[in-house]
Amino acid sequence: MEAEVSTTITNWFLACAASDVPENGGACVKYKDDQIAIFNFSRRKEWYATQNLCPHKQQMVLSRGMIGSTGDVLEPKVACPFHKKTFSLITGECLNAEECSIKTYPIKVQDGRVYIGVE
Repeated sequence: MEAEVSTTITNWFLACAASDVPENGGACVKYKDDQIAIFNFSRRKEWYATQNLCPHKQQMVLSRGMIGSTGDVLEPKVACPFHKKTFSLITGECLNAEECSIKTYPIKVQDGRVYIGVE
């Protein structure tokens, strides 16, 4: 399943094989100078991609965070493994503080391969 974001996609790059990302977990890939966290939320049959950098303490750790759902609509989220800040996997909004947010990327899985959309 694809996560939708409002951005102009000029390029889909092959990030990895779907089997490289653990079920209900994350992995990190590098695209140019950016680290991108990929999440295989298999309980929901959904995939998400965000920046790997936690903006709270500027650490590259979000791909190792715990994923889950929150709220009445069960919004998918990731929690930083060090600071416990939680971020929406859809919008990137910080769900337990107002000081920061993260970038999200469109993602698609086709024929066992994971692609991320970049500008």
